[in-house]
Amino acid sequence: MSSQFIDPVPGPFVAIDFETADHGADSACSVGLVRVERGRVTRRVRQLIKPPRARMLFTHIHGITLDEVWDKPTFEQAWPVLADVLEGAAFLAAHNAGFDRAVLRACCDRAGLEAPELPWVCSVLQARRTLGIYPAHLGHVAQVLKIPLDHHEALSDAEACARIVMLARKRIVQMV
Repeated sequence: MSSQFIDPVPGPFVAIDFETADHGADSACSVGLVRVERGRVTRRVRQLIKPPRARMLFTHIHGITLDEVWDKPTFEQAWPVLADVLEGAAFLAAHNAGFDRAVLRACCDRAGLEAPELPWVCSVLQARRTLGIYPAHLGHVAQVLKIPLDHHEALSDAEACARIVMLARKRIVQMV
């Protein structure tokens, strides 16, 4: 199912953001999840994750070092907490949803877990189509909407995504 054609549906949702250690989609080293119910943030989770390989190519982007994550849980070990946040969600949201969807699927596959079969909403598309913001990269959208952002910190990025989706949902309701 393509995130390009999914409108937000009623019900709780979870905004998710991954940071990766290397070019492999299975190399999550951090994840942020923000659960929204009835227009309010009800839960925030930030989890550092031990990547599957002992290399950290993107420290210059997210600031996470191999030393910081080497004693952290693997994705498989972290999954019960993450799955609990996702329980009962109507959809997942991410800024550039294709990336985060691929990371979630690859991490689940590597861990032998079934990836959640939820619709995805892309806050890049919502920023463009519903809120009329261009360019739609997260830093610019957050600045325009006055959303605090520590870019490439997974929980901060997930929170910004959740706020974008909440604003877009309000705009859609106002247009109806």
